Amino acid sequence: MRNKSNGEPCVQNKSDNIGPRASNSQITLTEHRITVLLVDDQAMIGEAVRRLLATEEDIDFHYCQDAGLAIRTANQISPTVILQDLVMPEIEGLLLVRYFRANEATRDVPLIVLSSKEEPRTKAEAFALGANDYMVKLPDKLEVLARIRYHSKGYINLLERNEAHNALLESQKKLEVRNQFIRDTFGRYLSDDIVDSILESPEGMKLGGEKRIITVMMTDLRGFTAIGERLPAESVVSIINNYLEVMTEVILKYQGTIDEFIGDSILVIFGAPILRDDDAQRSVACAIEMQISMNEVNRRNREAGFPEVAQGIGINTGELVVGNIGSEKRSKYGVVGRNVNLASRIESYTVGGQTLISESTLKSCGDILRIDDQMEVMPKGFKYPITIYEVGGIAGDHNLFLPEKKKIELLELKQPLPVRFTVLSGKHAGEDMLDGTILKVAAGAAEIRADTAVDRLTNLKMSLFDDEGYEITTEMYAKVTSNLPDSPPVFRVNFTSVPSEAKAFFKYRYNF
Repeated sequence: MRNKSNGEPCVQNKSDNIGPRASNSQITLTEHRITVLLVDDQAMIGEAVRRLLATEEDIDFHYCQDAGLAIRTANQISPTVILQDLVMPEIEGLLLVRYFRANEATRDVPLIVLSSKEEPRTKAEAFALGANDYMVKLPDKLEVLARIRYHSKGYINLLERNEAHNALLESQKKLEVRNQFIRDTFGRYLSDDIVDSILESPEGMKLGGEKRIITVMMTDLRGFTAIGERLPAESVVSIINNYLEVMTEVILKYQGTIDEFIGDSILVIFGAPILRDDDAQRSVACAIEMQISMNEVNRRNREAGFPEVAQGIGINTGELVVGNIGSEKRSKYGVVGRNVNLASRIESYTVGGQTLISESTLKSCGDILRIDDQMEVMPKGFKYPITIYEVGGIAGDHNLFLPEKKKIELLELKQPLPVRFTVLSGKHAGEDMLDGTILKVAAGAAEIRADTAVDRLTNLKMSLFDDEGYEITTEMYAKVTSNLPDSPPVFRVNFTSVPSEAKAFFKYRYNF
C-alpha cells in the first residue's frame, strides 16, 4: 500500500527542518533530537500518529508504509525510537522485529510494537525477539508521548555515552601517537626512563629535585684530545659517534640513565629516575662490559682507517640532588652535587682500559668484585685523601671479568732516549718544560728518569727524541702509574696517546 496523500511509501513530518541523517556512529551530541519512525501499512494510522506528534517541537516524525523499505529508511534517518505494526501485508510483523535487531544501525534502537488487541503470547514473543515495549493502537496521546520520550531518552543517553567513549578512545589514540612521536624524537637525546617520567607523570616537567643515593659513572676516551688535533673534524665526529653508539647499547642494557654526552665523555646515572636495589652493582657490571665492548669499537675504527682508542671509567656512589634543573624555557633532567665531581675526578686518574671506583661504590657492591689494585689519592677540592679501587670483574648474577692483568716487561735501553715533558692540569699543559730520559720501554709503557719528581697519576704531555737528539714527536701523552725509590727520581708511565710517527719509530727501533 502507498500513502494516499502523496503516493510515497515513506513520508516525513517537518520536512523543511530535517533531511536524511548520518549513521549513529557519525551523530554528534548537538544532533540528538527525538526521531520517530512509524512502520504501518495503514495510512490512517500514519496520519493519526502524525497529528499526535505534530505539536511537539523536539520530535521529528517519519512514516513508512512499505515494510520492505523500513530497514533502508531507518538506516537513512537514524531513529531514536521505532513504532512498528505487528500485522503487515508483505511481511509478518515479528519477522520485521528480527530484521531490525539483526541490522547493525537499528540493533539498539528502542522498538515499540503496535497491535490492534492484547495478545499475551504475541507480546511475549515480541519481547523475546528484542522489542522494548507493546501498545494497543491507537493509544491516548499522553501515553504515546510518554513512551516515546522515555525510550528515546534512554537511547540518546546510550548514544552520548558511546560518543563520549569513542571520543575518549580517539583522544587516547591521539595521545599515544603524540607520545610515540615524543619518544621517537627525544629518545635520541634522553634515556627512555626520563622520557617515560616526563610523559607519565603530571609533575614530569616541573622544575625541582630530591635528594637520593645515586651511583654516577663518568667515561672518557683517554688521549682523544691529541687524536682529535691530528684528524679532520668529520673523522673525529665519526670516531666519537662509533664509540657512543656501542656504549649506549651497553648502558641501556644495564638500565643506566644517560644524563649527558660531553664530547667523547658520557655521564651516566644509576638510581634515577628509577631507584633500584642493585644500582651500584649494575653500574660496575655495565663498566666491565663497556670495556669489553671497546674491542668492537676498535674493530670498526680499523675498518674505517681510524686509530684505535681506549676508555677510562670512574664510578662513585653517594647522595645527590636529582630532578629537572634549569628554567621554564630551558631545563634538563640531571644530577647535582659533589659526588658527581668526585666521579669525574676518579675517572681522571684512569688509564685506557681501566675502571676505578670509590670506596662507597665498593661497599655498595659487596664482596663480588675482583679488585686488581687500590691507591690513595687526593682529589682537587677534597680536604682528605681517599682510596680508589681498580675493578677487574664482578661475580654473582653478572659474572663479567676482564683478562687478568699481566706484568709489563720493559726493555732496558742500551742508549736511553731523551724526552721533554710538561705536567697537564685538566686538559691544559703547564708552562714549565722538564727534561727526562727513557731508561726502559715497552708497548704502551716506559720508565723515565728525571731531575724532578712527578706524583703518581699525573698526566704528562711529552716530546720524544731519538738517541741522536732528533725530534720524533711533540704530541705524546702519558700518565704516571708508579714512582720508584731511586735518586734522581724514576717513575713509570702508561702512554695514553701515541702518534703514528712515534709508533713507527718504536716498531722500527724495538719491534713493538
